Amino acid sequence: MARPIALVTGASSGIGAAFAEYLAEIGHDLVLTARDRDRLEERAQELRVRFSIEVEVIKSDLATNEGIKTIELRLENRSRPIDVLINNAGFGINKSFSVSDRQSENDLLDVLVRAPMRLMHSVLPGMQERDNGTIINVSSVAGWIAGGSYSAAKSYLTVMSESLNTELRGTNVRVHALCPGFTRTEFHQRGRMRMSGLPDFMWLDTRTVVEAAWQNALRGRAVSVPGFQYKALTFLIRIVPRSVVRRVGMSARARQRQK
Repeated sequence: MARPIALVTGASSGIGAAFAEYLAEIGHDLVLTARDRDRLEERAQELRVRFSIEVEVIKSDLATNEGIKTIELRLENRSRPIDVLINNAGFGINKSFSVSDRQSENDLLDVLVRAPMRLMHSVLPGMQERDNGTIINVSSVAGWIAGGSYSAAKSYLTVMSESLNTELRGTNVRVHALCPGFTRTEFHQRGRMRMSGLPDFMWLDTRTVVEAAWQNALRGRAVSVPGFQYKALTFLIRIVPRSVVRRVGMSARARQRQK
């Protein structure tokens, strides 16, 4: 019997790499995509050796139409269909919107919003035809605060996941939004964000985050928020006045920016 195939974007490090390892461990072949082919190939070979699976590597920049189209074509390949899509690729901008570079803002919108939307639109027809499939969109608790364009993009991803989860209820196609808080990855270093003041208890582990998301997705849940600290935080966000959420969110983002 053929193994199911999972496609993971942003698979060279962080949550994407953790998803790739976990899915390989539970018996999936993989399609890994990111911008850095060398890191992908290194990661792919390690997974082939450890888990005796097939791993396909696709270099793709999801900030470009060509990059998104490359992945769309793979998702639409019915001869080796994709059973699991992990929309994980992303990045942050360490400047406020009013002074940030317009191209960076456009790239963020492409990677965090346009790419996941197009990839879901590409893979869903096959999943619905087979009445089987899982999509996990890596969103963020930032989607509940006012933290600039990153928060706005993650809000879209969470709401879109909730909408599709509801639309596909009663089928065996599952769409889930994973909304972690601060997780130990390269994300903040790449974005040149100051994180030294964050207490240890606020950091999450990638493996824990990934396992929780997978189990919640299989249960049909629309959203998961890993960690007691972030469950408490999102509860507070829902009940305090929105004006307070805006002030706190923008203050937190300002403290992360490097001068």
